[in-house]
Amino acid sequence: MEAEIERLEAERANDRHRKRQAEDKKGSLRQAYMDKAAFRFPIEIYPCLQPNFSTLLSERWLAFQVDFELLTPWYSKDDRTFHLLDNPVRKDRLFGVPFMAASSWKGMLRWACRMQAGLREHLEAHHGKMDGWHDPDWILHLFGHEKGEEEHEKLHQGALAFYPTWFNKIGFEVINPHSRERRAGTQPIYYEVVPPGARGTLSLLYAPWPEMKPAANAQDVIPKLLEAVEALLTTYGISAKRTVGWGTARILKWRAFHKTGGQAEKEKREDLWQEVKRWLSAGGTP
Repeated sequence: MEAEIERLEAERANDRHRKRQAEDKKGSLRQAYMDKAAFRFPIEIYPCLQPNFSTLLSERWLAFQVDFELLTPWYSKDDRTFHLLDNPVRKDRLFGVPFMAASSWKGMLRWACRMQAGLREHLEAHHGKMDGWHDPDWILHLFGHEKGEEEHEKLHQGALAFYPTWFNKIGFEVINPHSRERRAGTQPIYYEVVPPGARGTLSLLYAPWPEMKPAANAQDVIPKLLEAVEALLTTYGISAKRTVGWGTARILKWRAFHKTGGQAEKEKREDLWQEVKRWLSAGGTP
């Protein structure tokens, strides 16, 4: 019996030793990756990744670009299976550049518009549930129906088209959960992030077509859209971990494009809207 106990204890000791060795090796490889990955990506590749709005096809269309600088880390989990870090940031498969997908922009901006339309009050009145919520026509006009929504009707596409945002820096954050009993860190969790100070550009195209449903007046929906963009970037945040304050930014420049109006660049949203309103009043209203 004593020999059997000694054998089992020896096996446990060997297992702990092997686990320690594996963890040490993983730690050294992780540190080597972090040392090499934390750099600025070649800025020369970015112009070819940005959409060109200098020539729009219709006077009904408007394009917008919003340059911003991150104030807190941005994170979106990558979908690749194997990585040295448990939480790698999402990267483009071709360029290896961290980016925020167009679909993510659409979902977050729709949510910001819903908050503007009274979603917060609805959730408070319905115990945090979306039951009974219906997007107003101006949100359906911009974003269209979601999959599975309004099954008894034909689903409609929205007037907005979104583009990815590319970042040129990678950094790292460590979250170390504390034990309530010992009040000490348990196991550090490493996050690969886009760090504060990195800059990006939100690009979107407003391209309504004749007789689209639901219809809307651009002079009514565009100011609401721009206000939601500002709230999303500066207040709500665009990161996957918004609840801890990640993904907030300050807006550097607002730009708008129109077929006959040309291009406008302003530092404030209100000033940009005044220029866009002048274009629409001159005959660009859908």
